[in-house]
Amino acid sequence: MLIRYGVSTGFTSLGSVKNCMLASSAVFRRQQFLIRSLGGYSDHIDSRRMQDIRSMSGTTFEADAENVMREITSVLDPSKHKGQAGKIAVIGGCREYTGAPYFAAISALKIGADLSHVFCTKDAAPVIKSYSPELIVHPILEESYNISGLEDEERRCISSKILAEVDKWMERFDCLVVGPGLGRDPYLLECVSEIMKHARQSNVPIVIDGDGLFLVTNSIALVSGYPLAVLTPNVNEYKRLVQKVLNCEVNDRDAPELLQSLAKQIGGVTILQKGKSDLISDGEIAKSVSIYGSPRRCGGQGDILSGSVAVFLSWARAKGKATTSQMNPTVLGCIAGSALLRKAASLAFKDKKRSTLTTDIIECLGRSLEDICPAC
Repeated sequence: MLIRYGVSTGFTSLGSVKNCMLASSAVFRRQQFLIRSLGGYSDHIDSRRMQDIRSMSGTTFEADAENVMREITSVLDPSKHKGQAGKIAVIGGCREYTGAPYFAAISALKIGADLSHVFCTKDAAPVIKSYSPELIVHPILEESYNISGLEDEERRCISSKILAEVDKWMERFDCLVVGPGLGRDPYLLECVSEIMKHARQSNVPIVIDGDGLFLVTNSIALVSGYPLAVLTPNVNEYKRLVQKVLNCEVNDRDAPELLQSLAKQIGGVTILQKGKSDLISDGEIAKSVSIYGSPRRCGGQGDILSGSVAVFLSWARAKGKATTSQMNPTVLGCIAGSALLRKAASLAFKDKKRSTLTTDIIECLGRSLEDICPAC
């Protein structure tokens, strides 16, 4: 039976299979894995099981990423005014981390968003401003060390002022990116939690990365049941999410099914699980983006991804039913953002090789998108 499906065992009967397995535990484990994958020793393998096996190998759920990008990318139209191609806000940036929010915000602009804001701490603002005059930087967030001598009532007053300042802008934004360079200061995270609650009330999509995932993992209610939330965990962040929500360990063999279960359990959020192939699910479907990117793993590529997903998600929502795809706009945004980052990373690596930096990848974003969606 195994030979029928392209797996040559070298055995002629079930009895001989068992005898040879006793001779080698390594062979035993391998044979058991193959047998499980093919549905046991039965000659009949139902079509659903074969579909699951093909899905695990990435052949049936690979997204048509280039077509998705063509469908949702905003058209450059001279009749449009400033802001119609997207207004993105990054919530992040503290005394230690200033590069991450810059990477996310500038990537959004390089892809084609019209305006990109950064809400950061007062210490981080001058540094982020110095990176580029293109960003609108709001130095309003506070960390605990700046308010250590204040009473609880004074702290609550400062929190209210921060929230009021962000609220003045909230309804103008097409998407928030929460987490790049945020840090884990308790007071800062408390303020950002309130910002996320207000974003939900305003129906603003939220892409969550970096320390934003640390916040969400410890307070799932912030995103639970919110279909406009996108989580972008790396391998370790994903493990923590699975342990927290599903109370189990990550099983790579059933990766799509596990991801889909996780997204559904959190209440229909969309999760982009970063890896060799990026897996994406909103709890209803699972898609993969396996375009080859770059072997260079310089820090900051996740920040590019979060900014990219924010822009494409905004464009997908703006297109609405104008797209032929029936997929959730958050899923479409993840597919496009993942594919574009991979293409830009590949292009940058061809030129820079080992010396490729995140800034080199950012400079390739526009050209990579242009190759697929020419401006004219």
